[in-house]
Amino acid sequence: MTTPASSPITILIDADACPVKDEVYRVAARFAAEVRVVSNSPFRIPDNPRIKRVVVDDTFDAADDWIAEEAVRISPKCAVITADILLADRCLKAGAQVMAHNGKPFDAASIGSAIATRAIMEDLRAGMDGPLGAAGGGPPPFSKADRSRFLQELDRVLTKLARS
Repeated sequence: MTTPASSPITILIDADACPVKDEVYRVAARFAAEVRVVSNSPFRIPDNPRIKRVVVDDTFDAADDWIAEEAVRISPKCAVITADILLADRCLKAGAQVMAHNGKPFDAASIGSAIATRAIMEDLRAGMDGPLGAAGGGPPPFSKADRSRFLQELDRVLTKLARS
């Protein structure tokens, strides 16, 4: 599946902690999509003219700012992959399709509760003493089911973008 050359699909990856970059490259090739791998440090990427590495400076939120600004520029043919809920919100407002690396889609109906849950969890972690305080906890380990769900969601999103 390809889209017209005048408006290719572009996938923006918040890459610093993304475990599904290789999967994105494979699915993107099927759709002739452009991929931007955005991070604070260089990652090895395939030798493919459709895949470009974007290394931003190491300041707080530099990668998020670049991704959000690029989503505004290329919307509506934009898919963003991030686990960062606040970045997901910014990209949704820009008109991008957004999903987490575990395949969970972010959309207008779910982003408000995701932001609220994030704030509650942040408050709980800040108030904890002991091993689960501000530095403890974290997401559950990434599983095969997460990878499978991600691949299904990415295919769904890119199919939708290809038809638009």
